Amino acid sequence: MRIEFKTLAKKYGTPLYIYDFNYITQQYLSLKEAFDGQKSIIAYAVKANSNLSVINHLAKMGAGADCVSIGEVRRALKSGIKKYKIIFSGVGKRDDEIKEALESGILFINIESEAEMKRVEMIAKKLDIEARISVRVNPNIDAKTHPYISTGLHNSKFGVEIDMAKRMYIYAKNSKNLNPIGIHFHIGSQLTELEPIREACDIVADLVKSLSVIKIDIKFFDIGGGIGIKYDDEITITPKDYADTIIESTKKLDVTLMCEPGRYMTANSGYFLTKVLYEKQNGKHRFVMVDGAMNDLLRPSLYGAYHFIEPVESKDLEKTPADVVGPVCESGDFLGKAVELPPLESGDLLIVNSAGAYGFTMSSNYNTRGRTAEIAIIDGVDKIIRDRETFEDQIRLEESYLNI
Repeated sequence: MRIEFKTLAKKYGTPLYIYDFNYITQQYLSLKEAFDGQKSIIAYAVKANSNLSVINHLAKMGAGADCVSIGEVRRALKSGIKKYKIIFSGVGKRDDEIKEALESGILFINIESEAEMKRVEMIAKKLDIEARISVRVNPNIDAKTHPYISTGLHNSKFGVEIDMAKRMYIYAKNSKNLNPIGIHFHIGSQLTELEPIREACDIVADLVKSLSVIKIDIKFFDIGGGIGIKYDDEITITPKDYADTIIESTKKLDVTLMCEPGRYMTANSGYFLTKVLYEKQNGKHRFVMVDGAMNDLLRPSLYGAYHFIEPVESKDLEKTPADVVGPVCESGDFLGKAVELPPLESGDLLIVNSAGAYGFTMSSNYNTRGRTAEIAIIDGVDKIIRDRETFEDQIRLEESYLNI
């Protein structure tokens, strides 16, 4: 589908996030079809792109939601995700978050530690209810991805070791207020190799088998998310190979398979559109100054992440390397380094590709910059799904305290 970037820039201004909802549909269906014939729930990882319209679009297709804060649980419920398809994950849950999650009747809470399990038990006891839980197991598998998004090794803050998990399941089985119905692991994001996934699945499947011997009946086998996408020249995993690997590892288990795609669902649906302000030369170093910045798209500054950047209008001129940088007062404010670009003029538009995941959702108001508008493209029609933030929006929670 052709997107008229110049028209959108004129209509909504820049910088701007644009999402192709038809692409999101395609990605969801590709995974759902890969698990065809299996009991499964595709639980969208809300943290990837938490716009209510994005979540609602997936809800209409039957998706569940993986949430890592009570705010995300609220977003999922408000967007139409069925409560029995919502799970609450993430380390460091507060007591009030646990209480609200239990009261909301979601499918289960993913437990990250023994201490957290006992907090959940205590709160469930006060509420006089049974808390459905899953334990996040850390299988000590190297996901072979960026260290910031690798979560399956013992030096990660996430999950518990196998022996601790066994002890936790036994404790939960004997508790009047805990019902251990699931098991969960997530070894990392942007996975492009099947072998680490297979190894982790085999380890956790063996644990489920050993738990069944002592009458602990695990009903949900949650493999987390992490299936990688193409940002540059990555060779990615096909949905069928991904699903077949998981199905093979769990074929002797009577479980509902769950996965938590986020980046896979939305990253390549999204474009970050930014306008050239001017060019600048420092010695031999070329800079292209744009109106988008690290507060809008943090991944390049935070991870050194690569996004393909291209002009909206191609120019038949020699390309030379340039750093694409923004107005934020930080040396780390860049969207791309050594990007091959033709000479650019004020008002030219650049597209930062693969920006639909961990883009707007990680944005901030640093330097008192308003967050961008978000636009959906549905069957070729553009619709605004979040207004551009104004200065008044930013100061609303502060201004009444001006004269304290």
